This record gives sequence, C-alpha cells and structure tokens, in this order.
Amino acid sequence: MPPPDQIKLPDWDGLKLRVRTLIASHPVMIFSKSYCPYCNKVKELFRSMRVEYYALELDVTADGPSIQQVLAELTNQRTVPNVFVNGTHIGGCDSTYQAYHDGSLQKLLGDVKEAEPYDYDLIIIGGGSGGLACSKEAAALGKKVMVLDYVVPTPLGTSWGLGGTCVNVGCIPKKLMHQAALLGQALQDSRKYGWQYDEQVKHNWEVMVEAIQNYIGSLNWGYRVSLREKSVTYLNSYGEFVEPHKIKATNRKGQVTYHTAETFVLATGERPRYLGIPGDKEYCITSDDLFSLPYCPGKTLVVGASYVALECAGFLAGLGLDVTVMVRSILLRGFDQEMAEKVGAHMETHGVKFIRKFVPVILSSQIFIQVEQLEEGMPGRLKVTAKSTEGPEIFEEEYNTVLIAIGRDACTRNIGLETIGVKINEKNGKIPVNDEEQTNVPYVYAIGDILDGKLELTPVAIQAGKLLARRLYGGSSAKCDYINVPTTVFTPLEYGSCGFAEEKAIEEYGKQNLEVYHSLFWPLEWTVPGRDNNTCYAKIICSKHDNNRVIGFHVLGPNAGEVTQGFAAAIKCGLTKELLDETIGIHPTCGEVFTTMDITKSSGQDITQRGC
Repeated sequence: MPPPDQIKLPDWDGLKLRVRTLIASHPVMIFSKSYCPYCNKVKELFRSMRVEYYALELDVTADGPSIQQVLAELTNQRTVPNVFVNGTHIGGCDSTYQAYHDGSLQKLLGDVKEAEPYDYDLIIIGGGSGGLACSKEAAALGKKVMVLDYVVPTPLGTSWGLGGTCVNVGCIPKKLMHQAALLGQALQDSRKYGWQYDEQVKHNWEVMVEAIQNYIGSLNWGYRVSLREKSVTYLNSYGEFVEPHKIKATNRKGQVTYHTAETFVLATGERPRYLGIPGDKEYCITSDDLFSLPYCPGKTLVVGASYVALECAGFLAGLGLDVTVMVRSILLRGFDQEMAEKVGAHMETHGVKFIRKFVPVILSSQIFIQVEQLEEGMPGRLKVTAKSTEGPEIFEEEYNTVLIAIGRDACTRNIGLETIGVKINEKNGKIPVNDEEQTNVPYVYAIGDILDGKLELTPVAIQAGKLLARRLYGGSSAKCDYINVPTTVFTPLEYGSCGFAEEKAIEEYGKQNLEVYHSLFWPLEWTVPGRDNNTCYAKIICSKHDNNRVIGFHVLGPNAGEVTQGFAAAIKCGLTKELLDETIGIHPTCGEVFTTMDITKSSGQDITQRGC
C-alpha cells in the first residue's frame, strides 16, 4: 500500500462536471449496475415505452464508486438505479414506476425521441411443441408473432421439418416403432387364439420407415398450415441474438435477415450427446438418425441406459434384431430403481443382451472405447472396443450399427445469449428461470427441455408455452405446475409413473413415514398364450401422516401410459389409499390392480398372483 501522501484522491470537481454533463446530454439517463434486477426493471420499462436511454454501469466503470458518491451528494440517493429525465431527478425503481403509473413520467419525457418500433411483439426461437404452442396462443391473443426453426443436420446429414424433436425424432416415431414391435408379439400370440397361417412372417424395415416418415411429413405440413392460419410468421432460419431485442436469422443458403421484438421465448430444445471418442460421429448414429434410417440397422449396439436407449433397444429387438445394450452404471437414472431393474430384467428375458460396467468415455489420454469401420455398407460392419469400469477387462465385438443414447445437451451455447446477458448453467447449458419461466434478462423467457431442473417432456413444454402466452398477453396469472407430472417409458413392457420414485420419497419423507403397497399381476390377454406370469408389477407410495396420500404411482405392464394418465388426474386431486380402496375396478383390466392392493412391502408377504 502506498504511503498516504502518494494516494491519488478523486477529482471531485471533474466527477461532478462529468455527472452533470451526462444528465444534461441524455434525455433519459440511468446510473445503473449491470447485475441489479431493479436497474434491469427500469431499463425494461423504457424499452417497453420505445424510449431511448443511456445507462452508465457503475460496477464496470473504473470510478463507479466515486460517481455514486457524487450522485448521493446531488440527490440524497445512495442506491441504483438513479434515473434522470430531461434533467429532472426521478429517483429509483419504485419512484420511476410510480411516475409511470401516475402519468408524470410521460409528461416529463415530452419530446424524448422514441426508439424504433419493434418488428414483432414476440419472437420464439425454436419450432418444437412448446414454441409452436406459445406462438399460436400469443397470436390468438392478437399479438404479432414470429417463429424461427432450424435443424442443424446430424454428422450423418439427417435433418427434418417443423415440429421439433417429439414429432420428428422422438415421441411420435418412437411410439410407432414400439407399436410395430408389439404387433410382432401379437402375431406370435395369435396362434394360441386360433389364428392359423403358414407363411413365414418377416418384418420389412423400409416399408415401416416410409410409412412413419409419410405420417410425420403430414404433421410437418399441418404445423406450417396452422401457423399461417394464425398469422404467425415462420422462418426456417437459425436465430442468434446480436444485441438487446434484436436477432440475426440465417437460412440454409446463408442469407441473413435481422428482426426485433419486444419479448423473446427460447424453445430450442436439446440434441443427442456424442461420446467424444474416435469414430463416434463418423460411424455411429443417434436417435436423430434412427427413425429415418433408410436401411435395417442389423446387429446393433446401444450405448447408454437412458429411457431413449432402452426404448430403442426394446423395439429393435422386438423387430427381430440382435441387440446389445452397453451400460455404464444404472438403468433409467432418475426413475424408480426397482422399476428400472424390472424393465431391464424383462428385456433381458426377451433377448436383449446387457453389458454392464463398461464405460464409453476418454479418460486422460487413454481411450476406453473406440469404434472402427471394418466395412462400408447399408449397414456396414463396425468393431467396438471398450474397457470395464471395474478392472482391466477388454470388450471387443463386431456390429452393423452403434446407436449412442447417453443423454442430450441443451441447444443454448450458440445463439448469442452471452451477447444480451442471459445466464446459463455452465455445467449443462440449461437456463435458470423463475416460476414464470423468465430468465435473468426480463424480456427473455424460456420453456421446454432447456430449463434447468425441470422435466424434459413434450406435454410440459406445451403447457408452459400456452400459459406463458396467456400471462404475457391475456391477463392470466396461471403458472405451469411441474409437480406430479405423469410419464411413461415405452420399453417392451411399458413403465408408467407419477410422483416420487421410492428412493426420492424415502429421502424426502423418511422411510418410517411411508407405506408402500405393491402387487404382481398377470394381464388376462397374456394368459392364453402363456406369457410372462408374475412379471407385471404395480406399486403406490403413501405418506402415512398425510391421510395415506398417494405420493408415488408406478406400473409396469401393457398400456402403462393409458393406465397412468387416468390415475395422474386423481393424484393431482389428492388421491389417498382409502379413496383407491373405495373405487370399484373395471374387470378384467390391468388398472384394477390399484383398487385391490392390500399387501405392503413392510409386511414381507408374498405378492405372487395365481389368477386374474
């Protein structure tokens, strides 16, 4: 520290002159700090009024503290924002808003130059389920809306039309291929029901893919027609922020246009993550490629244990292919682990092979898995080499196709968010929002899979998008409820759930405060062909000290999605074990098992079923 006689004191007279000059030379002058939410709120007010302002960010200005001290002397206000209009001191955030509401701010503004009007009320970046729902709702409420949607092709060149992941490379084609596999099982069952046929039944991959892609194409066209009918402008262009309230849109030909809006909604979704190993992008595929693959994938290795991995492995095996799943640790991370293990056990019983404890990553300079091409073709031949996570064992095998399904990454890092100051979680690229889906930048909102800590489900994005538009433009206050959202994993034996996994319930409530009721069951349709007795499983998790309220619902069996959807509404309404017991079941169905459950896990009693 320099001696006192060498410390340079601020030039107070010069600073006072500078502050007075700033106030006099800018019709709207805001002394601000970049991280201050109240400063951002004031700026957003002037932006919404189309009024230009100048903001000096004191936290990034070298003499910011001294300027704040000068302001305190001039105005007796020590906080920011400190707002001046046409030389008149307005005050802080509350004072500015009060002046706005009583009309005195507008009078003071007088002839202050208005900013250029925005091109649109709302621009949505991302044309998936959530973005489309938000755009149509906003347009129905009378707003001028634009949607930008652009699919960056996969390393193998796959791309698709309007509608996002669910429609093109997710829920829709997945469920249809799952149905194709179920029909194969139904053909086997049909002989026991008296159907006689001599022809050897085979599956034709190309016919299935063409039919599914034709249906998806009709949906893509329907979305475009719907946007046009709602007067929503659609651009098949890549959107990127270049300054506040302004984006650059680049189409497939590289042509660039610029567009402004008062409000933006980010709905960019996620894309599959690659392994980062030799050969992954050159020779492997992801779910983005699988559903439009022009040839049968043949002998397939699925790397990963996510719901996408198990669903794809399940229907590929159901179509008669040789399928292996390489698992790093556990199945269906984030789901109830008892149910996950039952899902895996059923798949294994029906021909899917599992390689456990092998890790598909690069550690330091040592490669733990690699994919080499042995032969080109449709499909070709690939050699996979991997190392165990628990020892020196090496795994080597040849496959026709390697499908990577280890997770997905948010599409947020290359759309200019840093330019306008939108914060993301650097670990996963996801965007933190408040309970109204608003980011740290007041005029930017986000919905769907890119939200940090929220569910990655299409119906959630749709609901959030609609409700957001209604709050912004329809006077509504309704918010998206992210609690007790039902979901289903469409593995060969479907798994439906709503509420807490058993592990999470124990963590949240304590094991001693829970009662878990469970039962095996045998669907009537499976009895005649003699399929899988005592494989289907149901359980509910109840909170003892809350009237045995059902806080977790889990079912493993056919049509689990249909069963779960109905019970989810009841859970939303506060379903209890007593109400389930009072409900008369529909016989004979799978869902009725929940109305007759009387065995608890804690009792240790046998839950084996011997009849329907």
